[in-house]
Amino acid sequence: MRCLCQRNIENSGGIIFRKEPQVPCYFIFGDSLSDNGNNNNLATEAKVNYWPYGIDFPKGPTGRFTNGRTMQDIIVQLLGFQEFIPPFATSRGQEILKGVNYASGSAGILNESGQHLGVRISMDMQLSNHQSVISTIVEMLGKCAASKLLGKCMYAVQIGSNDYINNYFKPEMYNSSHLFTPEQYATYLIEQYSRKIKTLYNNGARMFALFGIGAIGCTPNAMAVHGTNGSACVEKMNTAAQLFNERLIPLVDELNSNSTDAKFTYLNPTGASAANSLGFTVANASCCDIGSGGDLCIPGSEPCGDRSQYVFWDAVHTSDAWNEVIAVEAYDSESNAIAYPFNVKKMAQLPNNNDADGDICEMGENSGVTV
Repeated sequence: MRCLCQRNIENSGGIIFRKEPQVPCYFIFGDSLSDNGNNNNLATEAKVNYWPYGIDFPKGPTGRFTNGRTMQDIIVQLLGFQEFIPPFATSRGQEILKGVNYASGSAGILNESGQHLGVRISMDMQLSNHQSVISTIVEMLGKCAASKLLGKCMYAVQIGSNDYINNYFKPEMYNSSHLFTPEQYATYLIEQYSRKIKTLYNNGARMFALFGIGAIGCTPNAMAVHGTNGSACVEKMNTAAQLFNERLIPLVDELNSNSTDAKFTYLNPTGASAANSLGFTVANASCCDIGSGGDLCIPGSEPCGDRSQYVFWDAVHTSDAWNEVIAVEAYDSESNAIAYPFNVKKMAQLPNNNDADGDICEMGENSGVTV
């Protein structure tokens, strides 16, 4: 089922939405898979605010690394928001009460990841930006109301690919592969990741959608750069990503056990279904023209005609059509291999402690939100 409009969701001018969102706000932390414009004015090679990016997006090129919507855009639609979550770079006024997108192309869990591409907003800096947004929300609503609101929001974290693609698997630029085995590196990344998630929790977040790392060895760029030795993908890259995911799932269990006033879930962005079984005919090549050895679309180039047939838009990032497949799975899949211990839809429907009897304000001025 490829069309969201077949899933009891209204379609208006290409923007699909429910009448009321299932959560009041949605905050996004991540990399180019989620970036919707934060890199546009940065000194970096990792920005795509030019044609043909956005060819299928209502506003054209916005800085999204795809032809249309990102996976996070589609989840936002499925949750019922009437507008996409604004990028931190341009978010203003009351719109931040619906959430902010902090994601930045080439960013990683580690501050150094992606540095050879130029300026990026690392996860640490994204958390710092979120702290400034929290302060603004407190000024707007007061600490009590801000704490209530932030405790009902959903926090999506989709980051880690660049810690491999633009760090570990670039040994000529970074030392990580010389210092760590793949197992050790995955453990180290999860330790750093865990600290950052706990920072979000300490700042009032209580509903976390934590996305694993996808099949980074199956991108056209990975296969061109590293070779496949006869395999369908670059297995060493997929294996490394899987080591990270295998450690993220127990972290979710630990967080749910230790933080009973919060909800954490793991979401697998790889996809449960084979691309060809869903009507995709091209799974190993980019839709747009990337030139010789490139990874991003050549500015002004003409992309493929039927973009719904392609898994990949450029040599690294997936198409709107594939993003929709993965987003729908994250939203309502009943498979624990895709969403564990629950999907996005179910997590949004679970009782929220901020809805319980009694007023969180009575807990004192220092409860809920750190400013």
